Amino acid sequence: MSGGVDSSVAAALLKEQGHDVIGLMMRLWSEYEGAHNRCCAPDAMANARYIANQLDIPFYVVDTQDFFKQTIVNFFIDGYSNGVTPNPCMECNRHIRWDFLLNKALSLGATHLATGHYARVRQVPATSDQQPITNYQLLKAVDEKKDQSYVLSVMGQHQLSHAMFPLGEYTKPQVRELAKKFNLPVAEKPDSQDLCFLSDNDYRRFLNDHAKGIAKTGNIVDTGGKILGEHDGLPFYTIGQRKGIKIAASEALYVIGTNIERNELIVGTVKELGQSKMRVARVNWVSGVVPASPFEAMIKIRYKAKEQRGHITPLGDDRVGVTFDEPLRDITPGQGAVFFDGEVVIGGGIIQRQGKEGN
Repeated sequence: MSGGVDSSVAAALLKEQGHDVIGLMMRLWSEYEGAHNRCCAPDAMANARYIANQLDIPFYVVDTQDFFKQTIVNFFIDGYSNGVTPNPCMECNRHIRWDFLLNKALSLGATHLATGHYARVRQVPATSDQQPITNYQLLKAVDEKKDQSYVLSVMGQHQLSHAMFPLGEYTKPQVRELAKKFNLPVAEKPDSQDLCFLSDNDYRRFLNDHAKGIAKTGNIVDTGGKILGEHDGLPFYTIGQRKGIKIAASEALYVIGTNIERNELIVGTVKELGQSKMRVARVNWVSGVVPASPFEAMIKIRYKAKEQRGHITPLGDDRVGVTFDEPLRDITPGQGAVFFDGEVVIGGGIIQRQGKEGN
């Protein structure tokens, strides 16, 4: 429970369905004394505790501060230090929610961990020559605008067998109406959009404060190596970015890539921007089975990106090569690449940095 409308309605639905529900809230790391992680600020915690009391369910706060700092915040800083644009939300689902918190729930005697995510789990019975097998599929939510299956693509069979997503069949407007039906005081509470551990939503300031020396100025060069100007620090730019380059040119310039060793920001025209290939590592196959041969799928390379058709070639247990039907402008190392077969999530991994495993 986070004190927001989604987790509150999820708890209320489960209670209404007759489940024995326990409310869990994590106390996550914050930057400094007096600051609060957005996911567990005093008002959010008060809301969660009030709603748990209203629903007549036990409520516990789980201290996750140190583990969150070591696992998520350091991952965020290390990613930018290594020249990639990390996705800490996927990493949080991998290590915090569907490992640490799931294990905590199971240790309390729970059979499932339910969250307010917009996604669905489907149980698909199958048979083999040896014994019956039950396979769990991760599906997109009914509400495509709110679908969060992208950040849940890190889940496997064990996690899905203990997962419940009560909101997966609802749209966001329907969830708000349910909150009113249950008389929950958070029915109109706005959604949180930013990284929970940034006290002011400014990741540049955060990196300067917590990773001293990370933002070293250097040359901006074109794809031929010609020096065009000076950048403010490579962590402050991302692939496809146009604003903030501050170079006068006859054509608009975009960030094409970086050269970490030379501390160079590479820019080019829109015609130079697209790529049709990428490498993806740390791939998680939701079914637990590595595909035996290349296959086609729809692929998302960012949470809000449109799916694009591509050809995926397995390169071992947790690496693949991807070729898109059409070049994409914003393939960004460090971001997640997630593979879909219709509404079913096949799996996903992390886009590799160009000049190393990428390209």
